[in-house]
Amino acid sequence: MRSKTSKFTIRLSWLAAPILLVSPCLAQQMDAPTLKPNPTAALLAFEPPADAPYELGRGDEITVEAIGRPELTGKHVIGPDGKITMPIAGAISITDLTRDQAAAAIEQALSPYFTDITISIGVDHYTSNQITLLGAVEHPGIMNFDKTPTLLDVISRAGYSTTGSNVVGQSAAGAKPSGIPEEIIIYRGNDTMATVHLQELVNDGSPLANMRLKRGDIVYVTGRDKYISVLGQVIHPGNLRLENSTTLADLLAQAGGPSEKAGHNPSIQIIHPATATTPAKVQAIPYKSLLQHRNDSEIAFQSGDILYVPESGFNAASYTLQQLAPLVNVVTVAALLGN
Repeated sequence: MRSKTSKFTIRLSWLAAPILLVSPCLAQQMDAPTLKPNPTAALLAFEPPADAPYELGRGDEITVEAIGRPELTGKHVIGPDGKITMPIAGAISITDLTRDQAAAAIEQALSPYFTDITISIGVDHYTSNQITLLGAVEHPGIMNFDKTPTLLDVISRAGYSTTGSNVVGQSAAGAKPSGIPEEIIIYRGNDTMATVHLQELVNDGSPLANMRLKRGDIVYVTGRDKYISVLGQVIHPGNLRLENSTTLADLLAQAGGPSEKAGHNPSIQIIHPATATTPAKVQAIPYKSLLQHRNDSEIAFQSGDILYVPESGFNAASYTLQQLAPLVNVVTVAALLGN
């Protein structure tokens, strides 16, 4: 029998290199291999490039200059809807566009009324570089930056000293936390995350300790609380506290439930990452059975688990493993695909 080989692109932490999937027959003939992701390569892939062009965002203050058309030249603040209002042309959406792209969009909107018009855009004040900080920190909330924020920029504002002791823990009552957080999770969008062992990176002198972040990232400092990450097609993806009595229904309820893109009966995937003593494991629970109060009590959650709700039409285990391949070893993949 020929083995089927395919490559998956990694999106979630720990964003390792592509993993090969093997058939169940071949897997039975092999020693159980262990997936060993490269955390440095994972974080390098997660960090946005230093020379990435700036994308305009809501709240940015800009100057639109129309060459030879002073009546069209002026200052604007990009609204919460991502638009500015230009004379004659009206509202124009320019959020998440570079300066050149935004200028082209404005030129196109004005082209029915003016010929040979040239637009240039300057940014007077950057206000859209927002990062949300949550978890075991003194000052949680939304932070604004005038430049591309870095991880240590965020942690410094959180009440930690990034130049002091590297001992993780809390200071005396009422005092600021001492040292560097040991583990941080960065969420980017609905289905991308990275786990950063910050204290280890600082101790090693790695520049990735001060990795660049991306606008809209959510930085979660885990502390000593148990947590579970809820990702995919849910209303409020992110990090939830895990209690001893927490059930799958509780987690989905706290995340706002499946979104419309999840469909009527998504296959809820619970991923238990591999540890030093146990292999990775993936459980699939049909949403309808959860509504009928079946299987919910059979799930034993552990801190660091991932609950993933795939988009409708991609409920097969193969799709979930495409998203989460770094968490699963080859034999686990083979067994799931065989089922």
